Amino acid sequence: MTTTAPQIVPPRSRSSRGNFELNSWLFMRGSGLLLLVLVFGHLFVNLMLGEGITQIDFAFVAGKWANPFWQVWDLAMLWLAMLHGCNGLRTIINDYAAKPNSRFALKTLLYFGTAVVIVLGTLVIFTFDPCIDPKSTLDVCTMK
Repeated sequence: MTTTAPQIVPPRSRSSRGNFELNSWLFMRGSGLLLLVLVFGHLFVNLMLGEGITQIDFAFVAGKWANPFWQVWDLAMLWLAMLHGCNGLRTIINDYAAKPNSRFALKTLLYFGTAVVIVLGTLVIFTFDPCIDPKSTLDVCTMK
């Protein structure tokens, strides 16, 4: 029977990496619980209250995002979901990407994609203007 020797990972400041991994693990647990509350609250308000799924249209979103509470709610849901998913994929990349160059490239793409979605999502939430009609130059709310 043959056995293989365990792979030895070169140490790179174990204390700082250990703290990062511990904090990462704690973040996953905390963000997961908070995401459950945010997502089920989102689903309840959007689907169970009022007329259900038939009420969801442009006007529904415009009315919801007119309230800063719902902007912050959706922003927290976006940020936590993206950071939670990014952290999970980072762990998977660390576990399965054998070559350091592959690991670096995959993590770079992951971080770039996460940053783009977070920035664009945040811009959409805070710059959303329901009064702009994309088909004309008129401001629909004031009819200028």
